[in-house]
Amino acid sequence: MKLSNIAEKIGLKLRNDVELDDIDIKSGYVGDLLSDVLANAPDNSLWFTVQKHQNIIAVADAKEIQGIVIVNNVNPDDVLLEKASKKGLPIFSFDNNSYFAAGKLYKLLENEDIQG
Repeated sequence: MKLSNIAEKIGLKLRNDVELDDIDIKSGYVGDLLSDVLANAPDNSLWFTVQKHQNIIAVADAKEIQGIVIVNNVNPDDVLLEKASKKGLPIFSFDNNSYFAAGKLYKLLENEDIQG
């Protein structure tokens, strides 16, 4: 599913200047421990985390993660957003927690109707 469609339906706020229409998402991953994400996140996924330091960009790049959602209303800093933009990596913010966001993604990818 196209990331632009996912972002609209879930209510993700894009925080940097990256084109979303060409990005396909096949899965999602929830994790805050970088080594866990490196070991287990699937390629072409959307990563949900509370982490906001620059190392998340390197992890996403190594795992071919297509976008990062920083949850719990945590705001990324400008340096992170600038570096992610240079890599073409979308960074989103989301007001609710990872469970809620990933659940919505799961329903979308399984072609179920999402509510609220």
